[in-house]
Amino acid sequence: MGMKKALFLDRDGVINIDYGYVYRKEDFHFVEGIFELAVKAKQSDYIIVIVTNQAGIGRGYYTEEQFHELMDWVEEQFWQHGVEIAATYFCPYHPEYGIGKYKKDSDCRKPKPGMILRAAKELNIDLRASILVGDSDTDLEAGKAAGVGKLVLCINYSFDAIELYMSSSSK
Repeated sequence: MGMKKALFLDRDGVINIDYGYVYRKEDFHFVEGIFELAVKAKQSDYIIVIVTNQAGIGRGYYTEEQFHELMDWVEEQFWQHGVEIAATYFCPYHPEYGIGKYKKDSDCRKPKPGMILRAAKELNIDLRASILVGDSDTDLEAGKAAGVGKLVLCINYSFDAIELYMSSSSK
């Protein structure tokens, strides 16, 4: 089977409004337009992959179990809009503020490309044909280091540029 193109999405600041260390669904508010963007990505033959630093786990603010419970709910919300999330990759580590086993410098923590490279290997993704959307320079640095073809800085929760990239990309 051929390689897939992916729409890589950061979580906080792209999928949901970033209030800082969100881990409960009552505090999780989807960014307006994210489901429509996901549907357009699916229609343009992109798979959707979430790549997110989760230092709140490493800092002890919430557990991996709480993170997974929230992400199961998030993925269900996408499913209800007709879109499957192919996978969610997260990095719980922090080199300075992590506690116990979570205090380490990991290649999965953006701006390092570990999560993206792992997704590409596990999901057979053509990184050059893919798009990464982030809300910070560290997101874009990770995408660039991994070789993602299009990098989009999401400013003011606007997805206009992403839709242009998807409509102009070759199949």
